[in-house]
Amino acid sequence: MSTTALQRPEVTPMMPGPAPVISTARLTLRPHRLSDAPAIAESLSDFAVTRMLSRVPAPFDRQDALDWLIPVTSGTLPDWPLAITGKDDVHIGNVSIELRHGRWHLGYWLNRYYWRRGYMSEAVAAIIERFSRRMPETPVHSGVFADNPASLRLQEKLGFRMTGCGEIYCFARNTMVSHIETVLQPGMLPPRKVA
Repeated sequence: MSTTALQRPEVTPMMPGPAPVISTARLTLRPHRLSDAPAIAESLSDFAVTRMLSRVPAPFDRQDALDWLIPVTSGTLPDWPLAITGKDDVHIGNVSIELRHGRWHLGYWLNRYYWRRGYMSEAVAAIIERFSRRMPETPVHSGVFADNPASLRLQEKLGFRMTGCGEIYCFARNTMVSHIETVLQPGMLPPRKVA
């Protein structure tokens, strides 16, 4: 018997395809552009935003934004990083589903001046709904820092359930932070309300 017969075939994970443009009642979620760098830098230079994100350094500037945008806009990644914009196309945040360590992960942030208006709930629900249509058998993982109850409520409202807790390093805080892990299992997204 040859060694070729003993090797396992490589399994290529199913991919969702290119990132879509998604319109909601108040928002447009679209692929990022290099011209979004100043708006991203402005939002992520605010410690109130970056302190809740594990992989974003503080301080954060325009070059950091460009360093992130170049691979994101290249079209070579399987991820769905979408700019959250108003109907005027002003960049106010990010919502993404990324393939990390073989699992799909939800991440998001919003410029502080747009908090408490329901925009993040609207954006996250829209991307999850579209991703679930393209990848119906795929769980979506996420998580929140333990001191971010608003984000945990948002995820629970959308059907995410806690799976564990631990600590992860937060670059902006420069320390380990308590982290709650969550997952949305296939078929658990609540039905959308018709307006």
